[in-house]
Order: sequence, then structure tokens, then C-alpha cells
Amino acid sequence: MRLFERTFEITNRTRVLDVGGSPDIWETASVAPQVTILNLPSALGPQRPGLLAVAGDGRMLPFADKSFDIVFSNSVIEHVGTLADQRRFSDEIARVGRQYWVQTPNRRFPVELHVMLPLIHFFPKPVQRSVVSRFTLWQYATHPTPDVRRDYIHHFLNELNLLDTPALQALFPGARIISERVLGMPKSLIAVQTQS
Repeated sequence: MRLFERTFEITNRTRVLDVGGSPDIWETASVAPQVTILNLPSALGPQRPGLLAVAGDGRMLPFADKSFDIVFSNSVIEHVGTLADQRRFSDEIARVGRQYWVQTPNRRFPVELHVMLPLIHFFPKPVQRSVVSRFTLWQYATHPTPDVRRDYIHHFLNELNLLDTPALQALFPGARIISERVLGMPKSLIAVQTQS
């Protein structure tokens, strides 16, 4: 969040659209911009003071062109579906924001962060299915109900579409790609477009 704030020189007048987010991340900000959170109806939590919540789909944003100073999205683009869905998502972000910040886990990082297992995402789907149907570190960290676990594993196996640097750059051709590193390895990638 500090890097985001420094990159865009955020103030309390900055209009930010958070696509797929939640109020929690904005509690860590050192400044309180004017935030609109757009998420699926089922993912919207209770309203919080100072934040506007809007139900919608990141692939069809219900806003006019360039209606926000910055569009912010944190670990969402890998969840929106196929490459064509990701393209619609990226096009919408570039359309409604004068600038943007889109973060996603790096597909080339050795630990798959959704199920918290090393190397699992490099194996063929049948091997992934065999492993994650029996065990993930995610389930031990979160203690999900059986239904939540089933849905989460289904999403991981069938809908998650992780990106690496070339794939993210292709979705955001005008962006600079920043790496967030852990132990020297790029854990996450951020597509950043600032005004020149």
C-alpha cells in the first residue's frame, strides 16, 4: 500500500475504483482517498464509512470513460476466467481509469499462493487434482467448511488463470510491470500505468 501511495501521490481527493476488493486493504492506507469498491454482489460486505460499494462485474464496469483517477485491483485478474475474460477485464480498467495499478501473483513463483503448495501449478491438471483433493496448506490455515473447500478447490482447478510477466504485459501493453519480491524471487507482479 505504501508503494501504491507513493507511486500515485495519493491524497484524500484522489478518486479510486477498487475492482474486486474489500474495505480491509484501505484500513492499511496512510491516507484516505475517495474509494469506490466494485465487487460481485455475493462478495460485497457491509458498508463502511467513507467507502462506496457497488455491485458489478469487472469485465463490464458500469462507469464512464476515465471517470476515476486510479483503478486499483489486487489479486483479482487471475480469478476472472479465460484469457478472453482477462482481456475484457484489462480493457475495462484502462477505459475507466486515467491510471491503474493491477497486482497478481506471479505464475513463475515456486509456491502457488491460493492453495499454499510448492510447485503444484506446474504439474498437469490430473496431478494437481490428485494432490489438492487430499491436501492443501490453505485448508489448514483457513479451516473452511466442506462446501467452501469444495468450491475453492473447484475454482483453483478449473477457473484460476495465473499470469507471468509476458502475459500481464500483453494484457496491459502500456503499463510498466513491477515485481514484488520475496527472498529475491518475484512473488507478485503489478501492471502500473501513470500519467505522463
